Amino acid sequence: MAAKYNIGLALSGGGVKGFAHAGALMALEEEGIKPDIISGTSSGAVVGALYSAGHSPVDICNLFKNKEFNDFVEFTIPKSGIFSTAGFLKFLKDNIKYKNLEDLPIPLFVVATNLDIGESMIFREGELHKRVMASACVPVLFNPIDINGVKYVDGGIFKNFPVSPIREICNTVIGINASPLVSEKYSKNIVGIAERSYHFMFRANTIEDKRMCDVLVEVESVMQYRTFDLNKVDVIFWQGYQKMKEELKKHSSLTTIP
Repeated sequence: MAAKYNIGLALSGGGVKGFAHAGALMALEEEGIKPDIISGTSSGAVVGALYSAGHSPVDICNLFKNKEFNDFVEFTIPKSGIFSTAGFLKFLKDNIKYKNLEDLPIPLFVVATNLDIGESMIFREGELHKRVMASACVPVLFNPIDINGVKYVDGGIFKNFPVSPIREICNTVIGINASPLVSEKYSKNIVGIAERSYHFMFRANTIEDKRMCDVLVEVESVMQYRTFDLNKVDVIFWQGYQKMKEELKKHSSLTTIP
């Protein structure tokens, strides 16, 4: 049986490294390739939502240029997280005018983690902004997101590279992994330790999904940057663009896909 969608795009998590997704999307557009469905975790869900809502890859990059981490969060008295996500949630609402996931022009699957029962959750419908925020909500650093009485956090805990949610419904899956390696050096502060712990989890839970890709793009060069260092947005964008350009040369048949 023919798959429901022709081209599916899977976008990994990775914090600021996720801007490689936007650069890769621009490279795809230049070849006339546009996804029919997107699956995203964490920053991949953010980029996927913005792109599906109509923002160009360059627009997505520009939305975060000249910004700082503190522009999107604020320190809170630690209870369930160090930072409040209210600022970033407002940013999403200001820049994505669609209310629900099912309203998006390009279907988007958003992966989060159900913190209450400890399992991966794939959102296909429902209030868009809270579900995207949940997918990017790093535990301990950020307060969990409450959706219908259930606490959700970063989807990368179980599935940082969400290829499997769309594999069976797509003819071709292009996967962009912006967290391919574990950094050798890391900061010994709370953010650095959390970041390194995440890298270990990501490496372990992406192996099977990487094998499911028809086209796999791993942007190794972005691993030198800190997870929340927005000063590197431009550089990371162009590294994603160049890596996708290189990979497309190996898959020339993609440019002929109707």
